[in-house]
This record gives sequence, structure tokens and C-alpha cells, in this order.
Amino acid sequence: MNIRSVGFGSIYDFGEGIAHKPETGEFLLIFTRSSALVRSHSGKIEVPEGTFILCGDSGDWECSPQELPLLCDWICFDIEGNTQDVSLIADIPQFLPIRSADVELISQLMRAAAEEFYSLDPQRGKMIDQLMRMILVDLSRISGRRSLSQQSADPHYSALIELRSKIYRNPQQRWNVDSMAADVNMSRSYFQHIYREFFGVSCISDVIAGKIEKAKEILSETDCTVSQVAVMCGYENEEHFMRQFKKVVGVTPTGFRKKH
Repeated sequence: MNIRSVGFGSIYDFGEGIAHKPETGEFLLIFTRSSALVRSHSGKIEVPEGTFILCGDSGDWECSPQELPLLCDWICFDIEGNTQDVSLIADIPQFLPIRSADVELISQLMRAAAEEFYSLDPQRGKMIDQLMRMILVDLSRISGRRSLSQQSADPHYSALIELRSKIYRNPQQRWNVDSMAADVNMSRSYFQHIYREFFGVSCISDVIAGKIEKAKEILSETDCTVSQVAVMCGYENEEHFMRQFKKVVGVTPTGFRKKH
């Protein structure tokens, strides 16, 4: 996923707005902090405040103020043909308002993406990529398996989103089902069931994905030994790390480093 530009707390007065002629595969995700009017090939729709809207690449469009100056956050990005990203986008309706059950959390993720975009951190690209996928997974899930009313009514929604963020931010932690279930105050069996229902993967699969991504980063950017990488990613022994890395990536850690 390639982030082209971002805006946080952008203000557009009457007579102004966001007008765009997108290239193929280019999208703009907007979070409206005030009501807006969106015009596209699909027609004209009113977008209430506190709403997300994904503007796609199917034609020219414009987002402008309605009753007050338009205050919004936005991220312009393209998906570069990535199969996973294409699938996520396909699940999100374009040019239609989407309400998240936890607007504040998704807004915070967009702000974090904006801050990373303008930072000088060499890891900013990877951080933005993770943040964007968390945002899109949330929006695609709302638009897919479960209705908005079900999402809003689920008391565990915010806690699960926050837990998943912790898992990806802290791959070195030795996560297990019991500790994760305790983190969100659920029984082990119910936690495993609802985690998969929300995110489409098991909690352990997410833990492994976070660890392997961190390991790939360390292997490609440092001279740490494989044993050191294993410890830094929360593995109890080098052999387990090497087996799991090869199963997920297809090559050994040493083989991966040689290619990168």
C-alpha cells in the first residue's frame, strides 16, 4: 500500500473542497468532522459528521462543505495491485457513508498515519502500512459480515480493536490466548470465537503475523544474529522461531537476509 498524501484537521471554506481526478487504483479515505456534500458519477449524497467515506478511482468526484466549513481528515493512497489490499477495498462500498462503532479509535489511527507520513523515521512506511490495514479491515468488516447495528451494540468492539493494535505494536511480547482473553475480560473460548468473527483470523495467527513482520524488519536492517532476532520477537528458542519463519515466509531467516 502506497500513501501519497495525508491531511489531518483540514478545513475547507464554502466555495472550496476536495476535487480529484484519481488514477487507476488510487483512493481517498475521508473522515468528516462536519457535514459534507459528495458529488461523483453515482450522483450527489449528503455525508453527516463523524462519517467515513471511501472515494474511488471510477471517475472524478468532489467533496465540499454543506452547512458549515468542511473539517475533515483524509488519506490518499493506492494499493499497487496487492491481492490482500484489493480484497479489503472490494469489501468497502465507494461513495457511501460508513459509520464505525468506534469513531474515535479510527480517527486516532488516521492521525497516527498522518504523523508517521511526515516523520523522518526510516520505519514509517511499514508503520503506515499497518495502520492503514487496521483502518480498512475495520471498515470492510462493518460493510461485510456484520451490520452496523450489531457492531454498535457489541460491548467488546473497542476492546478487541485496541487489543489487536497492541499485538501488532508489541510483537516481542509473549502473547498467548489466556493473556489476550484476560486483557479484554473474556473467557478463553468466547474470546477465540469472537476474535475470529471480528477479524476473520485467529488471535494466534495475528500474533504470529506480527512477530514474523518484526523479524523480517530486523533481519533486513540489522546485523543481529538469528538467535537475537528470535528473542527480540518473543520466541522462547531459536529452533521454534526458525521453523515458524520458514513456514510463513517460505525461506529460513538466513535465506531471507541474503535476499534483502
